[in-house]
Amino acid sequence: MQVEYLIFNIIVLTGPLVFSHDRKVRFVDYWTKAFISITMVMIPFLIWDIEVSGIHWHFNEKYTLPVRIWGLPLEEILFFISVPFACLFIWQIMVTEKQTTFFNNQIVLYIIALAGCFLSFLAMSTGKLYTSIACFTLVLTIFLDRILKTHLLSQKRTYLYLIIITGLIFVFNGYLTTRPVVLYESNYLTNIRIGTVPIEDFGYGYALILLCTVLFEKLKGHSNG
Repeated sequence: MQVEYLIFNIIVLTGPLVFSHDRKVRFVDYWTKAFISITMVMIPFLIWDIEVSGIHWHFNEKYTLPVRIWGLPLEEILFFISVPFACLFIWQIMVTEKQTTFFNNQIVLYIIALAGCFLSFLAMSTGKLYTSIACFTLVLTIFLDRILKTHLLSQKRTYLYLIIITGLIFVFNGYLTTRPVVLYESNYLTNIRIGTVPIEDFGYGYALILLCTVLFEKLKGHSNG
């Protein structure tokens, strides 16, 4: 059905919208900050998507509406709203229910960042541009977390959050690649897959959600420097 991707977005949004008014979470109080952070991250990701759509990947017309904006299906643009919004809702539940604890992992993060830079340049040199950009975006996420002093990556709860995000990537991207709604050009990625999901999609998803969460926490004023 051409409406499948649209239905997917509606399902993802429904739960967080309905339960945003829950008295324990009151995520509705943070909607403005959530949508500002989502919009700020969505802009560069949309530019990325627009530039590589039809090259690195393309969208199956069988499962998307004929409406195109900047060459992208309307549902693809909604994806950058629905999925981050759902994840920020989960994050806010974790903030409410879990005491924030920190640990010193700066050296580990710098090593990961250097490794990410190396992998990005290696992938670029072999023409694996999706792999390269995904690695580089994750590195930028690490440094933005440090620059803005949100220190999400030094919070223990963030790693539980990452586990949850991993599960959601399996669900969300698993759907998109199993149908398939999104079709990938194999020349631009490693073709290593977990199930039907390209490994690059995990880097893409982690960067998208963590960047939104970093900005969300900064807007809330939770600077932990």
